[in-house]
Amino acid sequence: MTDFRLTTQHTEGHLALAQVSGELDMATAPHLRAHALALIEQGHRHLILDLSAVTFCDSSGFNALVGIFRCAQAADGTLVLATVPGRLARLLDLTGLNAVLPAHPTAAHALVAHTRTQDTATA
Repeated sequence: MTDFRLTTQHTEGHLALAQVSGELDMATAPHLRAHALALIEQGHRHLILDLSAVTFCDSSGFNALVGIFRCAQAADGTLVLATVPGRLARLLDLTGLNAVLPAHPTAAHALVAHTRTQDTATA
């Protein structure tokens, strides 16, 4: 297997922040999906994936992100990306997924945006 790691950085209630590092490819995409779905099954239906340490993403990695997005939606949750590498950001733009899969410049920005969204939802 190529270099890959998903490390949960923060969990609070329905939210989980995880950092993804290494390559997202045919060999690692199933692991990304499995780890992310495990977080959703544990009740963290709102996921923030920090992609700052992702060095490569092929179509399998991209499809894993789409699958995670769909599973989060099915659980009445969300998937948000942070620090998306340039090539992946362009692919999100080209496919139009950037309209439904929000991306923030940093994980900290994503956490603040999530907090604001939750505050608005409970107001």
